[in-house]
Amino acid sequence: MQAIQSAGKFSAEDYQKDYVLKSIGLENMLGKVHSVVGWAAIPFVEGGAVDMYYFPNHIEGTGFVTMELIDPDGTGPLPNNLGTYELVAFTRHEYADVKDSQAPFNLIKKEFFGFFSIIGIYSREAILNPNETCEVPKGEGVENTYFLFDLYQPDNKEFNIGGRKHHLLLCIQLFRSEMEYARTKGGEELIRKLKQAGYYPYSDLDRIPVA
Repeated sequence: MQAIQSAGKFSAEDYQKDYVLKSIGLENMLGKVHSVVGWAAIPFVEGGAVDMYYFPNHIEGTGFVTMELIDPDGTGPLPNNLGTYELVAFTRHEYADVKDSQAPFNLIKKEFFGFFSIIGIYSREAILNPNETCEVPKGEGVENTYFLFDLYQPDNKEFNIGGRKHHLLLCIQLFRSEMEYARTKGGEELIRKLKQAGYYPYSDLDRIPVA
């Protein structure tokens, strides 16, 4: 991965202050963050993966959230029609600190480490709007992973970092047939179907496709 252009622009103090303000903003929306953080071996600003933050106190299951896409000055991802954002996704699996790499929570956690890092880099090259789809390549001979984006604003709570308004961009993992449906019928219509079936806002694919 390329090093993020903002690396070196901000001091350690800038990042620490930003981290505190982001934590307050996220916990206002999603409840208390878990004390364990999934640290990346190489920081995102230096071209590595994102750190993963876990939110087990919001809805059933666990929320995965980034905290490094938005820089301390509010820039970062190319602004979409709502501005700049951090990424969020959900699994129905409860947070589990177990060593078994094949445990369901560990499998989806590992996948989202990769997905969020790739989408995070891409967000600085392309505008990603709610109700749009995205394909993440998984390697030669392996089917891509498909996502639909949505604004995540539970109970109409806004994501504020200090006095700045940002938002959370929800990533919903899809079946290929659902991605094709969203591209022909529109993301809003697919979201309606996912909600009707009780699958929204989760990314688990141990379910029946809605399209």
